[in-house]
Amino acid sequence: MSLDPIAFTADLIRCPSITPFEGGALDLLQRTLEGLGFTCHRLPFSDVDTPDVDNLYARYGTAAPNFCFAGHTDVVPTGPVDEWSADPFLAEIKDGMLIGRGAADMKGAIAAFASAAQKFIDMGTFDGSISFLITGDEEGPAINGTKKMLDWLDETGEKLDICVVGEPTNPSELGEMAKIGRRGSMNMILTVKGIQGHVAYPHQADNAAHRLVAMLDALTSASLDEGNDHFQASSLQITSIDIGNPTENVIPGTAGARFNIRFNDMHTSDTLATWIRGKLDEASGGTEYDLMIRVSGESFVFQPGELSGLISDACEKVVGRRPELSTTGGTSDARFIKNHCPVAEFGLISQTMHKVDERTRIDDINKLSEIYLEMLEVYFHRK
Repeated sequence: MSLDPIAFTADLIRCPSITPFEGGALDLLQRTLEGLGFTCHRLPFSDVDTPDVDNLYARYGTAAPNFCFAGHTDVVPTGPVDEWSADPFLAEIKDGMLIGRGAADMKGAIAAFASAAQKFIDMGTFDGSISFLITGDEEGPAINGTKKMLDWLDETGEKLDICVVGEPTNPSELGEMAKIGRRGSMNMILTVKGIQGHVAYPHQADNAAHRLVAMLDALTSASLDEGNDHFQASSLQITSIDIGNPTENVIPGTAGARFNIRFNDMHTSDTLATWIRGKLDEASGGTEYDLMIRVSGESFVFQPGELSGLISDACEKVVGRRPELSTTGGTSDARFIKNHCPVAEFGLISQTMHKVDERTRIDDINKLSEIYLEMLEVYFHRK
């Protein structure tokens, strides 16, 4: 009996797997894959000051090459449930749309690939393996998920030869866009230390707010770059300015801000950290400050080649269009996988991910499964 990708998506949505809770989604996926002949490994990981997270690695076959599908079963919170047109975990179908948290991001893609894998396996023997690398920690800190799973693969001698991540890459129509890289991301917390005082006696104080404004201006008025063939220009965005001063007649002694840089492959986090500190030193006027930096991931790009061609050719055959090869958007777990094998991302439509009434066209799930099947057939030389 064939695995219906629509019904399987709905079953996965009915598992309330809000990060970091497994919610039954990995259990369901494991049962399904074991029924198809996959060998499954559950990989729970822990770390200091982060929630425990469960993960799943499943493989059909033992020979190389190993074609891996990577993704996540965890989802973001629903937001106000009363604003949804349907229960976010009931997976209702209305007007050709499957509604539910995770429909687009990315339980629909997991179901589509599982269905494609079953059809491919049912065609007979092939030279190679198919695997699933599925985490429950993509929407969270991403500490106990894909990164540690990849370490486990290395330790156990498991090798990935090529990987497709099923993130929702298409802006509005299936086949519009695939991701061949991602910008890097780094988050900064800046705290400026001045001297508190009375507003009528500024000469007896050192206004931390004034210092902070000057330092932020030094950062935002400078251009990092103008982009290149594969990347948009790098972008520094202030996300919060925090002074916490409840009165109008006190000069603040401390002031803080948070900002993020999304950067292309013309930089690394180390070169940007040096640049940031240089700008702050110049603008600070000698004022003491603290800067905390957390790097979410480095930028990367895989030049168009076998994997992007595989995706593009399959899209053209199934939906009649070749996707733009892009590096736009946020980060994904591809930033970890890139160190192990060629990786690209292709999945459903991104318009409603993380929103109230997240949804996906049921026809798109079926078409995505056809695209994945076409990729498997071409990769393993059945076509």
